[in-house]
Amino acid sequence: QVQLVESGGGMVQAGGSLRLSCAASGRAFSTDPMAWFRQAPGKDREFVAGISRRGENTYYADSVKGRFTISRNISRNTMYLQLNNLKPEDAAVYYCAQTTALGLSASVKQYDYWGQGTQVTVSS
Repeated sequence: QVQLVESGGGMVQAGGSLRLSCAASGRAFSTDPMAWFRQAPGKDREFVAGISRRGENTYYADSVKGRFTISRNISRNTMYLQLNNLKPEDAAVYYCAQTTALGLSASVKQYDYWGQGTQVTVSS
């Protein structure tokens, strides 16, 4: 059984930084592409960043490009999201997700496994 557990959320001021982690278990970590999504109150869940199976390719939403960095440590079965220069509009619950499909995707429907989410709050 696949389990994804996020951590690292919190409250920061605008311009601040956070590092989110997603610990994975139950399936070979280097088998699947993974991604971060976020969901703000009253809004749909949206793609933030994705990373290929062994981390050689990454993909970002335009709204976070240049500010967020996705990475994964295969030996630790952990994926990360470094959030820099945070803005109030970045506030949301952030979810990690894992897909058994071959390639990266920005579609929520493509992902088979999800974590429980971690809250990011940004004050202006």
